[in-house]
Amino acid sequence: MARKGPVKKTPIPQDTKYNSSTITKFINAIMLDGKKSIAESVLYESFKIIEDKAKTNPLEIFEEAMTNVQPPVEVRSRRVGGATYQVPVEVNSARKQSLAIRWLLTAARKRSGKSMSSKLANEFLDAKDSKGGAFKKKEDTIKMAEANRAFSHYRW
Repeated sequence: MARKGPVKKTPIPQDTKYNSSTITKFINAIMLDGKKSIAESVLYESFKIIEDKAKTNPLEIFEEAMTNVQPPVEVRSRRVGGATYQVPVEVNSARKQSLAIRWLLTAARKRSGKSMSSKLANEFLDAKDSKGGAFKKKEDTIKMAEANRAFSHYRW
């Protein structure tokens, strides 16, 4: 913790094409080795693929996929008296968003396919329909929290 009070969050600029800070965060997560223009082209290309396949606004599908993948609870390790317990904890909104971005990208990168944009588009469509790798990760996290619900009194 900083000595002179809490650290202020820097505002994230909105995306120029869709005016969304969530898309900017997603582009920054896709980016490798500082190649932001390539990351932007990958995401926008995946939006074009979504528009061709689903015949709807890709931004709506993106937002619905993000909300479907965001976990309500997660487990955190807590050491009590020499034993480590997995304690279920509610997730705040900023962490929900970052976990959803991370899980969508990881699931898309693990998919088999030709280009990253097509893999990302398919992952968005699957997450919108409550299936796919990212949604499975969310379900596993919820199951883990449910299994360790007995240790919820160790919450801090």
